[in-house]
This record gives sequence, structure tokens and C-alpha cells, in this order.
Amino acid sequence: MPKIKSAKKAMRQARTRGARNKQQRSALRTAVKHVRAAATTDAAAKAYGVAARLLDRAARKGLIHRNNAARHKSRLAALVKKLAAR
Repeated sequence: MPKIKSAKKAMRQARTRGARNKQQRSALRTAVKHVRAAATTDAAAKAYGVAARLLDRAARKGLIHRNNAARHKSRLAALVKKLAAR
């Protein structure tokens, strides 16, 4: 346990931020899974919209790298397009 007041505060902040990051990362992964699991084109397109928004937000907030978000969006878009072609 830290003894210095600023170190205690830093620890509290890190704990709070870690919990928030964990929750947002979990929501992001779930949204991506929903796109992959979608059976119909409409459901996949709707799920892609949600996932793309979450990916953009995560990249903007620094949760993931912007290239990581772009790669995920690109691959998911290709998946939706492939599903629509069937």
C-alpha cells in the first residue's frame, strides 16, 4: 500500500480506469462477436454499425490503436459484404 497521498490517489484512479477499460473492451468484443454470429444480412449490417461505432470510440479514447480499429472494421465490413452476396 502506498503511504504518500498522491500515490494513494493514483492507485484509486488506476483502479477506476482499469475497471472502465475492462467494461468497454468487453462490450467491444461482444459487439464484434455479434457481427460474426449474425445469420441474416440485415442483422449483420445492424450489428456492424454498432461495432464500428464502438471501435471508433475505443480508438479515439486510446483503448485500442487506431490501426487496430481500422483493421477490425475492414474485416467485419468484408464479412458483411460476403454475407450479402450469398
